[in-house]
Amino acid sequence: MTRLRVARLTGLSSVATKGIDHLAVASGIGSFSFASRNDCIAISKSFLALIVVFSLLTAAPLWATPSSWLGTIVYADRARFATGQASVGATIFSGDRLSTDQSGGVQVRAGAARFLLHGASMATFSQEDSTPAATLALGTATFSTANSKAFALHVASAVIRPNSDRPTIGQVTVLSPKELIVKSTRGSLSIAVEDDVREIPEGAAYRVVLDPNAADPQGPRGAGTKGYGGPPRKPAKDKFIWYAVGVAGAITVWAVHEALESPDRP
Repeated sequence: MTRLRVARLTGLSSVATKGIDHLAVASGIGSFSFASRNDCIAISKSFLALIVVFSLLTAAPLWATPSSWLGTIVYADRARFATGQASVGATIFSGDRLSTDQSGGVQVRAGAARFLLHGASMATFSQEDSTPAATLALGTATFSTANSKAFALHVASAVIRPNSDRPTIGQVTVLSPKELIVKSTRGSLSIAVEDDVREIPEGAAYRVVLDPNAADPQGPRGAGTKGYGGPPRKPAKDKFIWYAVGVAGAITVWAVHEALESPDRP
């Protein structure tokens, strides 16, 4: 009887020991599984955060692209775009520069405006709010607009815009860093230097001197105009002075008018 009791106690002891071992192992596995699950969640959160940051970094240029897009080149002949040759269909962005050879030309369609850069000219494009704009550094440019907010042309401190929502065609020639000729062949133009704003009516042309303190300028030089008249405005209160000039070159004006008649046409 004693042996049986010992055997039973021994068996119970081994069974109990085995039960304890199984419980310990199960508990260890449970805690390991719980820890592994937490690690997976932490890793997943970190990976998701990296994806979000990466997507924000890569998406930022894509969001900025539409606002800097200005127009498309629709005509190019012996013209340069950035460092290469300009070609039809190329997209113009803010900050892009176009230049032409002596006998070249390039035309850009920008929304409700057309911009024609004549030979031996250079211009850099920009954007003012939602309005396409360009800065003419040298040469001659012609622009056509369908409304008053379609386009703005800068020359040094002067800004030339359409003066109304009527279809407008204007031409600007840079004579020197502080002298230019502004002509309106259709509609009226507005020229502004800071708070000094004046209107150029349809069919009129003015030679503009941006430094009122400079010596009286000589006659126009090679700007496709003849004669000038009218006293300059007093420089004491004006930001610029201007002289009325006669408009010549009817055939050229007619050709430009035909080329830029409809800014919205393809």
